Amino acid sequence: MTDAQIPPALGRLARPRLYEQLVEQLLGYIESAGLRPGDLLPAERDLAERLGVSRATLAQALVALEVLGVIDVQHGTGAVLRHRASVASVIRGLREHRSRLPDIVEARSTLEVKLAFLAAERRTADDLAAIDSALGTMQSEIDDGDRGAHGDELFHQAVTAAAHSPVLAQLMAFIGEMVLETRLESLAQPGRPEQSLASHHRIADAVRSADPAAAAAAMQQHIDLVSDVALLR
Repeated sequence: MTDAQIPPALGRLARPRLYEQLVEQLLGYIESAGLRPGDLLPAERDLAERLGVSRATLAQALVALEVLGVIDVQHGTGAVLRHRASVASVIRGLREHRSRLPDIVEARSTLEVKLAFLAAERRTADDLAAIDSALGTMQSEIDDGDRGAHGDELFHQAVTAAAHSPVLAQLMAFIGEMVLETRLESLAQPGRPEQSLASHHRIADAVRSADPAAAAAAMQQHIDLVSDVALLR
């Protein structure tokens, strides 16, 4: 056989990640159980036992489905089906989402670090009150056993407003949906809501002290923290 006749070597197939396998199984369950939009999935404990995985591993797969809008995880209720999707479309969406996460982190670092710097220079009494209110909301949510996502969002909105930079605020609004994806994934990590709240307090303290360099550094540390998500490990 000549060199021209030798077939090219086959590439090694990538082994599906565990959360992808779980997502496939969850979608298969939704199909076999005949669930419709608005129906509630079994409790996490029951699902984890059926699938033979830890609740932490199952939670990662549920968050992946939540990010893609397949389910809505409601505190005190559980996972509610929003729409039925094919396995192929969901896995494709997950891989696309995973590939763009580093770009989202890069954009957040570029914008939010500067916003924190400016907030420390320009904040008003009303801005500080809004920041404190957001911190209180997140604390209350965590105390109630929730992830604190709404308070987290309010905090970053308050810091953005305190910078008094309309163009940067518009850019943050533009990437808002993408930031929401990372927020959901980050706050689903064990212990992350409490860690995130603590780093929010450090940012707030620097803004209140009118220390731009410290505020920027605290925001960068916060973004480094919340960017550590299981999907990228």
